[in-house]
Amino acid sequence: MPDYLDFVPTERFRGQVALSSDAKTVAYCSNAGGSFDVWTIPTVGGTPRRLTRLEGQAACRLAWWPDGKGLVFTADRNGDEQYRIYRIGTDGEEVTEISPGPDCQRVLADAPFGAEGRYLLYAANDRDRTVQDILVRDLSDDTERRIVPPDGVNFTPASMSPDDRWLLAAGVRSNTDVAIYLIDLTDPDLDAVCVTAEHGSGYFDPGPWTPDSTAFYLSTDVWGEFTAIGRYALGEASVERITNDDWDVEHIEAVGEMLVWSLNQGGRSVLRATRNATELALADLPQGVIDAIALSPDGEQIVLEIDTPTRPSELGVLDPAGGFRYLTDTRPPAVQVIDPVEPNLITYSSSGGRHIHALLYQPRTPGPHPVLLSVHGGPEAQERPEYAYAGLYQYLLHEGVAVLAPNIAGSTGYGLTHQKLIYRDWGGIDLVDLDHAVRHLTTLPGIDADRIAVMGGSYGGFAALSCLSRLPYRWAAGVSFCGPSNLVTLARACPPTWRPTVDAVLGNPDTDAEHLTRRSPITYADAITAPLLVLQGAHDPRVPQDESDQIVTRLRARGIDVRYDIYPDEGHGFSNRTNEIKAYGDIAQFLLTHLMRK
Repeated sequence: MPDYLDFVPTERFRGQVALSSDAKTVAYCSNAGGSFDVWTIPTVGGTPRRLTRLEGQAACRLAWWPDGKGLVFTADRNGDEQYRIYRIGTDGEEVTEISPGPDCQRVLADAPFGAEGRYLLYAANDRDRTVQDILVRDLSDDTERRIVPPDGVNFTPASMSPDDRWLLAAGVRSNTDVAIYLIDLTDPDLDAVCVTAEHGSGYFDPGPWTPDSTAFYLSTDVWGEFTAIGRYALGEASVERITNDDWDVEHIEAVGEMLVWSLNQGGRSVLRATRNATELALADLPQGVIDAIALSPDGEQIVLEIDTPTRPSELGVLDPAGGFRYLTDTRPPAVQVIDPVEPNLITYSSSGGRHIHALLYQPRTPGPHPVLLSVHGGPEAQERPEYAYAGLYQYLLHEGVAVLAPNIAGSTGYGLTHQKLIYRDWGGIDLVDLDHAVRHLTTLPGIDADRIAVMGGSYGGFAALSCLSRLPYRWAAGVSFCGPSNLVTLARACPPTWRPTVDAVLGNPDTDAEHLTRRSPITYADAITAPLLVLQGAHDPRVPQDESDQIVTRLRARGIDVRYDIYPDEGHGFSNRTNEIKAYGDIAQFLLTHLMRK
């Protein structure tokens, strides 16, 4: 019989791919060597090459140096998210730091180099810990120019125009309030002009430029519930709508007159492309989720990172006429010998006449089956048909445990209204939706509703703790990793640049303390009786260890069965492959121990 290790992918990627200017080499971040390093692989296929061997660090974002002889990347230490910027040559030269200075949050632009390779764009909160500025680094003399955002806004640079005159940036107030700013780099004052101000607050995400520098693409929800592609013309100072779908646009890439994007259709990705505004027919792709896209300069190759429920995340190449081929093979032994389970996309009723979309995975063996209620993080995120949690779902299914993963209020992918229901209502409407999820489980054939566990990470950990402490069910077990237990202390300890977003999405710890206390699992900790597994990274900057410490201390004082695993070299999630395998393996055995009891 296979065990959990037989379901673990051979490596995991970071959700970003970079294609060299000659379209011969793909660069990416992988943990195949133990932690996230920079790797490359030929686009024709072949043996991957590991460029970095980071000690105690994990690579995150990367881009090719304009001369094609190296890459720029960011890396943090032990998950602290205090990223530094480095260069590595493809000829094996040592890693060199580009942005020395104090620890701070450094964020590479989506396209960090100007056309001539003279300038490097990134953001940093080195001047003021609560503000993310844009830095334009002149690589010819290592000088920098700084662009400070307006009050209450944090800047993230996107790209420079092909003529190196204009800098495009996102100005973030919250996840649904993002404006686009344009900076004329020939202006000595570097004034940032908000080009989307006439539309008021909304979501505007800057995309690629047109080749002549007269316009750029963007995605926005200004036309309705879902994000669509627009084209902003500098001369007319206006936005023209390009796409019209009842699903969110996600990744957008463009070269010349070719535009490529993905749509999130009920969780699954659909790839679209046009050339000269005429739709192109594309070969079929595996049914799953596209996590990254990169285009060759001639548009003849589309490099993808794609994840499916039955095959882990992989890199592949789509030739628009010739079809799709994988570049990597991360499949673990079990996936190659058993028949992995595809989820059923279902809906169930909740309060106010709303319907909640969910993924239901059911074992192939006869029931009745115990079930895991799995809550995604975010909360502004989405449970999607992927090879989830390093094979945890498929292992549990093989052992006879069903999984229900709902997209409750606050989830993305189902329109702006559904997404914003969670704002300043954590532990309210979302908990109602989870209550209805359990009620729905009791109606399903083949499900043993007397054996239900709940699990989640980050916001999902908060949701799991809320279920255990506030819903009147006899839970078999609970799992929280990096989960908040006290919304007041969570809001006070948020990363400094997150303050406007936290105030908008969660609440202010001073003015909303009473409300946040009422919604905190720690307030109802005495109601928790189920066995609990808590996992926490000691360097987590988003959900500090104190959040897990509080709930564990309260429960242990009452003699509740709590296992508490602290990972001293991790942050918010897992960068170290050994830690990740151990954590999910422990979660699997914990759940099986308590769910398989009759």
